[in-house]
Amino acid sequence: MAVATALPQAGAAARPMTSAEKRVIFASSLGTVFEWYDFFLYGSLAAIIGAQFFSAYPPATRDIFALLAFAAGFIVRPFGALVFGRIGDLVGRKYTFLVTILIMGLSTFIVGILPNAASIGIAAPIILIVLRLAQGLALGGEYGGAATYVAEHAPQGRRGFYTSWIQTTATIGLFLSLIVILVTRTVTGEEAFKEWGWRVPFLVSVLLLGVSVWIRMQLSESPAFQKMKDEGKTSKAPLSEAFGQWGNAKVALIALFGLVAGQGVVWYTGQFYALFFLQSILKVDGYTANLLIAWSLLFGTGFFVVFGWLSDKIGRKVIILAGCAIAAATLFPIFQGITSAANPKLEAAVETVKVTVTADPAQCGNLFNPVGTRVFTAPCDLARDFLSKSSVRYDTASGATGQPTTITVNGTAIPYPQGGAAEANKAALAALQAAGYPKAGDVEIVKMAHPFDVFRAQPAKVIGLLLLLVVLVTMVYGPIAAMLVELFPTRIRYTSMSLPYHIGNGWFGGLLPATAFAMVAQTGDIYYGLWYPIIIAIMTVIIGLIFVPETKDRDIFAET
Repeated sequence: MAVATALPQAGAAARPMTSAEKRVIFASSLGTVFEWYDFFLYGSLAAIIGAQFFSAYPPATRDIFALLAFAAGFIVRPFGALVFGRIGDLVGRKYTFLVTILIMGLSTFIVGILPNAASIGIAAPIILIVLRLAQGLALGGEYGGAATYVAEHAPQGRRGFYTSWIQTTATIGLFLSLIVILVTRTVTGEEAFKEWGWRVPFLVSVLLLGVSVWIRMQLSESPAFQKMKDEGKTSKAPLSEAFGQWGNAKVALIALFGLVAGQGVVWYTGQFYALFFLQSILKVDGYTANLLIAWSLLFGTGFFVVFGWLSDKIGRKVIILAGCAIAAATLFPIFQGITSAANPKLEAAVETVKVTVTADPAQCGNLFNPVGTRVFTAPCDLARDFLSKSSVRYDTASGATGQPTTITVNGTAIPYPQGGAAEANKAALAALQAAGYPKAGDVEIVKMAHPFDVFRAQPAKVIGLLLLLVVLVTMVYGPIAAMLVELFPTRIRYTSMSLPYHIGNGWFGGLLPATAFAMVAQTGDIYYGLWYPIIIAIMTVIIGLIFVPETKDRDIFAET
């Protein structure tokens, strides 16, 4: 039997949650945790999945598959927002996000049983890409539905607190995926995990799917939508009404640039780029890096609810924009502190070893490589790509036209001839290590032998700094669902809030790790990529202060 929930009233702000409201939040949050768990599995296991499905094909074909798989996770999310947002405003919230979870869950389970390229040939990567596209589309519709559904059940004056539970779901989903992967890796062993154990986290998801669908089946439609439907006021054309009328489209643009773009880059920097920075730049082993992030998430997740609750008291706008402003001011010192704690030898080398790439500027291209499949051929690009992947801080100097590329390490010049990259890299690596750059696996790099190694000073310091990033994430993300819901009228709410949210998080945020590392590679500065989230966050603060209204006191039932 469906749970019936009365229409929230303005005077109900001080009362405790009813059991029906708790069930609404639990059902919406659990389903969204599962959706994010599914989504993060692919990102965490991309290298292994790529070896299973793409490695048998020529580089050009492999590159196309890798790019499509990458794009499916982020680029298609706004299209999912349009498709399912429209359905949600036409048909209802409950049934729409029931459909999204079924698509997401079944797609994930099928990945776990999908034969690899060695078994069924090119059909394997094609099916995988289709499943990834389905996941991205479903995720594009899930968040808006869950956030809208919970907000429309919340009493006036408590929407920030109620919807903040939804905001914990992405972090919990990431945390859950990391734990399941770590446990499976430990039980199966690394070799077995690469061969078949990677499928276990995908297969386990079917249990979560079953529980989530069963719980969501018990829910009734949102009271705000049901009231509007009973009065015959539902939108007949949500897309054209939301984005074809300038009054509504302007609000969506303000929400994107004055709220969600900044929130998205702070969120992805604090969780995804932090993990990338630990592994790819600081050379912390994957097991330790995942544990460090997992501990910071465990300690910090409760702040989503704290800031959601606080936004009901002092406002959403002030907390979100403060989070963006603090992030812009502190990202550089926080990441420098992480380097100091996690790999002190690298920090010392970055400060003391002078490395210069000298080449004909015409031979130096851009190093943007979002899926890691570009093949560089010019010596200048090869040299810079090698140095950036080795976490070396370097400068690029313009040489004479036609001048051969050289790498200079503390005054020692190493020729980098056409066709001689392997030998040149070997010589450069020896010179770098002699000058002070740490060797791979250096003992001074932070390393955790087991999960409770957290109590040693070095990992504890790294986790403390990562926790600061998580707190910034909770500031910008905790109140955002309530604010987006309150910005738009009920009749087009699902459609209107979903699109800016998924552009901000899927495009501005989702492309952040690849863009930031391309900036690192292009400039030779391991911290330079942080300018991307800093500039976007500052833009959001400026636009938000000027154009974004405070919404915490709006009655979302007064106007449909």
